[in-house]
Amino acid sequence: MKRRKGNLRNGFTFIEILLVIGIIGIFLLVSFPSIQNTMKTRQLENTARQVLTTLQSAKFQAIKQRLNYRVRFDDTKGRWEYFIEREIEFNNWQPIENAPNNTLPSDYVVTVNLPSQQVVYTPLGLVQNYDPNLHSISLQNPNLSTVSLTNVRIVNIFAGGSVQYVKPS
Repeated sequence: MKRRKGNLRNGFTFIEILLVIGIIGIFLLVSFPSIQNTMKTRQLENTARQVLTTLQSAKFQAIKQRLNYRVRFDDTKGRWEYFIEREIEFNNWQPIENAPNNTLPSDYVVTVNLPSQQVVYTPLGLVQNYDPNLHSISLQNPNLSTVSLTNVRIVNIFAGGSVQYVKPS
């Protein structure tokens, strides 16, 4: 076999590497806003689902322990927090041990449309303080409205104790 003589290259030139890095950089620059909006949308959805899960957990604990449980929303510290409490005797509420206090992101517009900013579950899993006009929590991320994305998530609470997650279209 004969070997070809000539100029065989075993790799890439510096210019070729810079060109590929430049193309990748332009691609990332163009796609970054889309990626960032997707992450903000997912965070909004996860936060709404975390509120929903906390409400469901309080309902199941009320049934299991045969005590009144509540999820109380509080904005006295300048940010919205919510946590589960149980009624150990009439109108004497105690926070649940080892249950973390959840904080809603401070850049969200939060509307708690509940009687006394709380949901109280009976040992049967029903909502004790249900009001048909006050039964929702709305979360809005104003950063998403600038890019024409659905920026609101709503959690509705019903008299029977069920909870609904709504993504308006």
